[in-house]
Amino acid sequence: MGTQATWQHSPFIVDLLSRTTFPVAGTSVSCAVSGGADSLALLALAVAAGLNVTAIHVDHGLRPESATEANIVRSAAEAMSAQFQAVTVEVGQGPNLEARARQARYQALPDDVLTGHTADDQAETVLLNILRGAGLDGLAGIRPTGGPSQHVGHPLLAIRRAETEAVCHLLGWQPVNDPSNNDHSLLRNRIRQQILPLLNEAAHRDLTPILSRQAALMADDSALLDELAAEIDPTDAKAVSAAPVALARRAIRKWLSGAHPPDAASIERVLAVARGEVVACELPGGFRISRTNQRISITSAPAQD
Repeated sequence: MGTQATWQHSPFIVDLLSRTTFPVAGTSVSCAVSGGADSLALLALAVAAGLNVTAIHVDHGLRPESATEANIVRSAAEAMSAQFQAVTVEVGQGPNLEARARQARYQALPDDVLTGHTADDQAETVLLNILRGAGLDGLAGIRPTGGPSQHVGHPLLAIRRAETEAVCHLLGWQPVNDPSNNDHSLLRNRIRQQILPLLNEAAHRDLTPILSRQAALMADDSALLDELAAEIDPTDAKAVSAAPVALARRAIRKWLSGAHPPDAASIERVLAVARGEVVACELPGGFRISRTNQRISITSAPAQD
């Protein structure tokens, strides 16, 4: 593969770096590195960008080969003169294993961790959210940085999965192949391997750049609406009632997210309270919304006998 300086300054790597959103050179960052092609490329490109990198591998203990994968990441970090940290979490068997493993992984990582999500992940996320009936925020897909509760960075969103594989090939790395990626009971895998290829065939074009571009446009719209909605006091019934409904919904969603992630029906029930259509309403999770003297409050619902 030649010297480190040679690969870092190759036209291929320089082109990839021009499409990333890494912090300025010299910044210390943590990279979530599973051992797959995307995360290994994230590690390599972060080093090429002049960052002080710590590669963090999270072992869920769900597969016998997970310890070997940690060693693969350790070796890659050493080859890049990066720091390495291994973290072990426990995820018991049961329903929603993928979601629970993802939650445990992010809880074990620093809030400002960088991940290797690519344009292909972005396109899959947009389609996944469409199938789940998501609104504007869901159509915005993966943001370059996460929401207020998880400031995860995604500097490779303009990079394709095939390009991360090419980075690994350039460096002589053999990425880990997670067998769960072939599990078609998981909707994301069906989107990746079946639905998106069929859509590409029907459209006679690669839809990933189009879906990624649409997500970026939606994200801009969503950010503007969030900024406008922040000016509305969600506990002021009069202000909520007078606001454009799109902004009122956002103000309420933001307010409720701290105690209970709201669904669309819950937001509509709170709007009904604000408008005076009902005096109070119950929300999932044991919460009660009520209005007194034009003020809206949230409390724990009284226990049922």
